[in-house]
Amino acid sequence: MKKRIGIVGSGTAGLQLAYALKDDFEVIMVCHRTPEQLRSGRIMSTQVHFGPTRAREERFHMPKWESNSLIESIHITVGDQKLFAGMLEKTGLSVDQRLAYSRYAEDLERAGVSFQQRKVEKEDIEELRDEFDLVIDCTGKNGPLVPFPIEKELTPFQNPQRKSIVGYFKGVKPISPLGVNVTVIPELGEMFEIPSETEYGPVTILFITAVPEGPLDMFKGIKTPEAFTIKMREAVEMFFPHIHERIVDLEFALCDENGFLQIAITPEVRIPYLNKNGRLYLGCGDSVILNDPITGQGSNLSSYCAEKLSDLLIEHKHADNWDEEMGRLYWERIKPFVKEVTEWTNAMIQPLPGHIVQMLLSAAEDQQKADKIARWFENPSTAHEAFLTKV
Repeated sequence: MKKRIGIVGSGTAGLQLAYALKDDFEVIMVCHRTPEQLRSGRIMSTQVHFGPTRAREERFHMPKWESNSLIESIHITVGDQKLFAGMLEKTGLSVDQRLAYSRYAEDLERAGVSFQQRKVEKEDIEELRDEFDLVIDCTGKNGPLVPFPIEKELTPFQNPQRKSIVGYFKGVKPISPLGVNVTVIPELGEMFEIPSETEYGPVTILFITAVPEGPLDMFKGIKTPEAFTIKMREAVEMFFPHIHERIVDLEFALCDENGFLQIAITPEVRIPYLNKNGRLYLGCGDSVILNDPITGQGSNLSSYCAEKLSDLLIEHKHADNWDEEMGRLYWERIKPFVKEVTEWTNAMIQPLPGHIVQMLLSAAEDQQKADKIARWFENPSTAHEAFLTKV
């Protein structure tokens, strides 16, 4: 008889786990929103799935996306100085999570994965555990449901380091070569311009990461799509003129009334296993590894951890019991990469080190160096090495 695995949450981690595990286990997804509710709701985040994540999605036979918005490059601007456009090794892709998650859920249900629509509270988790051989907490940045312990070494901040301000817009002419346009304004924050696919067609994500209480933190009290659009145009004109000159006045608007978001995240890493009352609980994705979105690694790190966890569970699928040792093995497998991504991300939140500034400046005259920097985002281990090893 196949073991029953309950996955709580239907984001990147939960959905990829379901695809990876469905042939070897009885997988039940527990989530509080239907695919239609996901599709018609508020945007959840930004997302760029870089080459390694797209390769994992192919490995687990997840539905493919036809897109003319493949991400080929990373453009870097510091202040008002455009430095370079580095080329990625493999193309990335951003698909509105409302569209992606709803499509994946429908596809999984057709493939025989069961869905339970219910909202699980923290006090329900032990009762839920009675139904399954294993519960995996994939509740995302609103989690966790399980009190996984904080990994203090990787959790240096007690407050949000950025305000995240996101809108999915029509009416912005794309950059060339097509890619993510990163603008760093020292001491104020950053802007990430991301081409993305939605059910309304291609859009441009304008994503401001503002230092709290600074001049870029200018969206307080904005609650309507109309007010958000006006304020974003104002912010772009004031701080990002190279984007403002590509706005098409009569077309600039949110792709839909739910296409905007403001959130402030306190980065936090938890040890992703807990043995409670003799029962093992595991966590995967943002519920346990929550990084600031400044490096765009949320979905990619969730995907990485989901692959490592699914491989481990399949390796031990015939074990009589999954106990705390399984949790330790899981943490041992993911911790080195989690540490690299987290330390790089935390370094990006701070003023850029002098040797990194010099590296960026020199890349303006050297395409090979520019490409190497762009590939930090698809291979964060190289970014970690660059930031934390002075040369």
